[in-house]
Amino acid sequence: MTSTVPPEADWNEAPTLLDGAMNLSLTVEQCDLAYWLGAVAQGTLRGRAETGHAPEAGTPAYMREPGALRDALVMELGYRSIAEEKATRILAHYVAQAPGLPELEFYTTQLVDEARHAMVFRRHLVELGMPAEGLVDEVARMSADYTKEILEPVEEFAVRTVRDEGDFIGGVAIFTIVIEGVLAPAAELSERKWHRLDPAASEIARGASIDEIRHLTVGSDILRRHLAAHPEYRPRLLDILRRGRQLWDDLPEEAYVLRREELFQEGMQRHRDLLDDYEVWPGRRLLDTTPRERYAAAERWTDEMAVVRLNHMGVPEALPVLGLT
Repeated sequence: MTSTVPPEADWNEAPTLLDGAMNLSLTVEQCDLAYWLGAVAQGTLRGRAETGHAPEAGTPAYMREPGALRDALVMELGYRSIAEEKATRILAHYVAQAPGLPELEFYTTQLVDEARHAMVFRRHLVELGMPAEGLVDEVARMSADYTKEILEPVEEFAVRTVRDEGDFIGGVAIFTIVIEGVLAPAAELSERKWHRLDPAASEIARGASIDEIRHLTVGSDILRRHLAAHPEYRPRLLDILRRGRQLWDDLPEEAYVLRREELFQEGMQRHRDLLDDYEVWPGRRLLDTTPRERYAAAERWTDEMAVVRLNHMGVPEALPVLGLT
């Protein structure tokens, strides 16, 4: 008997992150441990479990050569691997605080997803020529400022809410709206940027995006159902979102992203032959974009996704809290 992989977990049929996060509806009961073992472990990851990409999706030799293009990807993967490691550790508290078995199973699978993302990001650094021996220490060193200035404040916010305040639903809101809701569109941009330049890196981003669709849609459904059953929680949710928005406004994330995009801008110019006809989004060639334009696009996607998801949750009053309309 053969099992059928659901479309949202099928490598070829799954939507883009933006399309899936804005249009799919998945519940915590649907995405249980059995779903993950079948649809994800034996579906999404088939042939890609160890590296995050298919064997035929290679890394060109020029990506192992010193220069701005390699530096841009090393920085991206290094920072994202540390971020995913942080996410894995944070999610251990979600598993511990889960109010029921469906939530426990789902957040166990999300914990594994984030740990896997960290693993494949690190492994691609090795494919880019970084020594495997001492890699973890080197990534920690190169990401030290980013970890201190960006990741640790976000981690403290989430852990305080879930572990110290015992607010599981507040933690779901932080992960779904404040953390992944802000960072997920960057994964969409990564998949598009590296499509021609490093097919392996693009596939790695694609696999992570398929997972993020599930995380965002299930988290949204948990919040939607909780608010329907407990409307008195709305002021608490709005307060968490207000503090989350203020947190991001105070963090110097833009400087880190733009530095990476400036390196990418410099590096991609050496490969104009590969990118001459490539559009990063309809009507816009990647070669014609600027670092700030790409950053602005990811910001715009973040806002568009948030509007759809918050309306789906039934909390349109959260839109002005997040500076959205």
